Amino acid sequence: MYRSFMVFSFTLMLGLVLSLVSAEEASAYNWTRTLSEGSSGADVRELQIRVAGWAADSPQQTVVSVDGQFGPGTRAAVIRFQRAYGLSADGIVGPQTQAKLNDLESSNGTKHFSYSEFYSKDGSQFNGGNVSAATVRENVRRTMYKLEAVRVKLGNRPININSGFRSISHNRNVGGASNSQHTYGIAADISVSGVSNATVQNAAKSSGFSGIYSESGFTHMDSRVEFPYGSQAWWWR
Repeated sequence: MYRSFMVFSFTLMLGLVLSLVSAEEASAYNWTRTLSEGSSGADVRELQIRVAGWAADSPQQTVVSVDGQFGPGTRAAVIRFQRAYGLSADGIVGPQTQAKLNDLESSNGTKHFSYSEFYSKDGSQFNGGNVSAATVRENVRRTMYKLEAVRVKLGNRPININSGFRSISHNRNVGGASNSQHTYGIAADISVSGVSNATVQNAAKSSGFSGIYSESGFTHMDSRVEFPYGSQAWWWR
């Protein structure tokens, strides 16, 4: 009976391990081809989301278009990404670059950020905003990939999310603007221990964020020009 119990326990543990491995493998994006300038499709769009934080080398009002078309802007962002992560900087997205892109991926968000960090602080998670919860979640995912780039540019220092998504009710309670970018999931207020707001702003300004300002304890950044419900104008203060 003891031996049977041990065999059962081992089988159960092995099944759990295999399930965890399978879940982890399943969470990785399935790149099926090498991408380069001229490519188009859903995989190019996913690439653009993941390299959006590498929009420029220095503060510049520019973004990586998430349109599924691999043009010069996407290639330049890929090269910056490759340089930052010690890869061959050729602008071609082959197996090594794809592996690094997937290394930044997590079933809970990205490597250094989780969806729960961006939940509305009134307990509504991603509900009750100006767009659906599913849209908020995808917008937050895009924000997290930009923040991964900001993190690298700040020397891989941990980033604290002071405020991510806000439900309409919570946004009203904290005195936010009625059309706050937070209510769409396209904004984050962050702080980085030991780093000045000015330095954080400079990192954000090369990472495709179009709305940026700082208060004493945080820096706000959002992607307002990229979305039809955004304010559609650059605002760096």
